[in-house]
Amino acid sequence: MAVDAGKYPHLQAALDAVPEGGGLVTIPPGNYVITEPLRVKTAETRVVGSGAATHIINQNDKGQPAFILRPPNLDTDKKAQLWRVQMADLRVSGNEKSGDGIFAEGIQEIYFEGVSIDHHGGHGIHMVNCTEDPRVADCIITYNKKSGIEIHGGHDIVVNANHFEENQDALRCYDAFNLCMNGNNIDDHLGNGVVIENTYGSVLSGNMIEECNGTAIILDRDCYGITLSSNVIAHHLKGGIDLRDACGCTLSANTFVLAHEFSVRVGKESERNTISGNTFCNSYIGAGKDKRPAEAKVPMGVDAGAGVLVEGGVNGLILTGNTFSGLSTAAVWSTGVVTNVLVTSNLCLDCGRKLAKKSAWLSFAPKSVVLIKDNMDETSPQ
Repeated sequence: MAVDAGKYPHLQAALDAVPEGGGLVTIPPGNYVITEPLRVKTAETRVVGSGAATHIINQNDKGQPAFILRPPNLDTDKKAQLWRVQMADLRVSGNEKSGDGIFAEGIQEIYFEGVSIDHHGGHGIHMVNCTEDPRVADCIITYNKKSGIEIHGGHDIVVNANHFEENQDALRCYDAFNLCMNGNNIDDHLGNGVVIENTYGSVLSGNMIEECNGTAIILDRDCYGITLSSNVIAHHLKGGIDLRDACGCTLSANTFVLAHEFSVRVGKESERNTISGNTFCNSYIGAGKDKRPAEAKVPMGVDAGAGVLVEGGVNGLILTGNTFSGLSTAAVWSTGVVTNVLVTSNLCLDCGRKLAKKSAWLSFAPKSVVLIKDNMDETSPQ
């Protein structure tokens, strides 16, 4: 059934007109001011606007979402589900006192495409137990006080080709598995970029993550079997990738530029990981020149570069085939005793700029079980 929302007295009336079997709701261009959530309660339903000209403006000031996508009987039947609810081609904006832009619970094969979501007091998109195949593609998610996308539960998740800017964190995914996050642009976040917890079997590749006040990517709470590859991780005041609690993960072909404290941190709960084929660098542009100055009025203006920080207690780590250059820190250093660490075939140039002279660029605590071999390191005899 096709429902033209322009023929109804208000948007909720149009959504309520969709029969149980589903339908298509089209919303014409216009500004639609709401003070209570719009509720989608039917499966097989697609809500489509006319691009950003269809603007849902949430003026609720009591923490309520703009949209709630949820089975109507979920409170009495915890197993209730709706299948294949979709939203596309519209803008949803809020205010500091409103809640999420879109809150979805118990929706299977949910799909968001071409949605603009901005200025909400909560998350941009918040999915709870949308377990089966959630997808978010080609959306722009900006200026939300909490996460751009918050995912609690779910598997076979696709988050592709979106733009995130100035949310608290760009994306948080926890108690889930099989996240596929590719080709997103993540810029200027007040907190972190991507936070993944208690999740396995996932891949983040081809993402541009720039200028987070915190850390670009965090893996925590029993993450395992995750690949982080071919990302550009640029200009973070704290760090690039923080393996707080991650095992059996691979970091490869990433470029870390202008990280201030660390490019990669391997926490003591993280074991058996591989860091290979990455570039760790500052703003060097050749001919002995750096693009950015050594000192500036604000930290973001300063030339910087950092290597790999390995916490004491780490057991099992490979660092091979990486390039470390123009770093304020050592290339690799540990804060305590580590075991079963293999450091081979890395190139280290112009590191340790802010360390004491003759400091080692590959530096591990005494009694560590480390094999350091075949590296090109200006501080070590060849």
